[in-house]
Amino acid sequence: MEVFAYLIPYGLEWLNLIVRWLHIITGIAWIGASFYFVWLDNSIRPPAAGSELAKKGVSGELWAVHGGGFYNPQKYLVAPAELPKELHWFKWEAYTTWLSGFALLTIAYYFNAQAMMVDKAVADLGSLQAVGLGIASLVVGWTVYDLLCRSPLGKHDFWFGVVVFALLVAASYVLTHFLSGRAAYIHVGAMIGTIMVANVLMLIIPGQRKMVSAMAAGGLPDPVHGQRAKQRSVHNNYFTLPVLFIMISNHYAMTYRHEHAWLVLAAIMVAGVFIRHFFNLRHKGRLEWRYPAIGVAILLAVAVAIAPPPPAARAAAAAGPAPASQFAKVQAIMAQRCVSCHAAAPTQPGFAAAPAGVMLENEAEIRQNAEKIYKQAVQLKAMPLANLTNMTDDERAQLAAWFESGAK
Repeated sequence: MEVFAYLIPYGLEWLNLIVRWLHIITGIAWIGASFYFVWLDNSIRPPAAGSELAKKGVSGELWAVHGGGFYNPQKYLVAPAELPKELHWFKWEAYTTWLSGFALLTIAYYFNAQAMMVDKAVADLGSLQAVGLGIASLVVGWTVYDLLCRSPLGKHDFWFGVVVFALLVAASYVLTHFLSGRAAYIHVGAMIGTIMVANVLMLIIPGQRKMVSAMAAGGLPDPVHGQRAKQRSVHNNYFTLPVLFIMISNHYAMTYRHEHAWLVLAAIMVAGVFIRHFFNLRHKGRLEWRYPAIGVAILLAVAVAIAPPPPAARAAAAAGPAPASQFAKVQAIMAQRCVSCHAAAPTQPGFAAAPAGVMLENEAEIRQNAEKIYKQAVQLKAMPLANLTNMTDDERAQLAAWFESGAK
């Protein structure tokens, strides 16, 4: 029975690794294809009037060289005169990215909701409540977004973007007031990812199928399907940088553990949109440096705003207990609050190995990780995860005094 109890978290750790790897691979394929086609759409140039290409209905083309070969992609205004025998579809990259992402969300968060999603200092939720809230956010996010797209607002790109951004900020605010900061961020990212893949599944691919079916039946495709697909594709393009940041955000507790984590996320998402807009314009031949400048300025402002306060003066820290007694208290805190996870053989359910390989079972390991302890447990209060072991403010103060008096 003990062996079985050990093998379950160990097996989940391997499943986590494999699914995460798959998610990254497919995500690169999907976002890479998205970036390429938006670049292509912005970079093609119309053929000369009266040329053979213009007569064929080509609206734009370009020449490129890559990997030792020359390429000449062409885009038709609506569709070619004849349906080609072989037509490549770009959809499985998107579907597999979402499926692997949701599987990873289930493995990493839903299977261990009390540790990964619930922060009792934020809201005392049960596991099912936390998971239900997370899944509901995905469904509601897509539903509201799609309704906005189909409303008259969807015809006004700027104001539509403002309203969708407000929707994401509202979701961030709500989620950070019910879930742990880390889980709230990842669910905002999952909401954006769900919107992106639903755009492909529910509108882009069906619209393309209708166009192909019309041609196969000998008719002309309705250009409205291409216009709608183009609109959703552009939306996905602007979503990419915010969602990529959220994918890596769990490594940066300074963002999701901040008192106003929702506002931090909102600012970083805005910066990502400005930077993405610069590249979109650049591919059209316009260099608008103000956009990346604004994006970088926002990121710098966030960095300054969320910077932790400077450590207390060493002289003040020296007024505390002697270093030997300080360390004895630190080691006791580690044993009571941290070692259940940060050990060669963790006893905390759901952990098969020490997170990030950090072990705190003896003096050498504690001193080696002194800076990490100070940053994560004192400055950011990100550890213990969701404060599962109930580390007190007094204990955090003792860790601070030990580090600031020369822990190493």
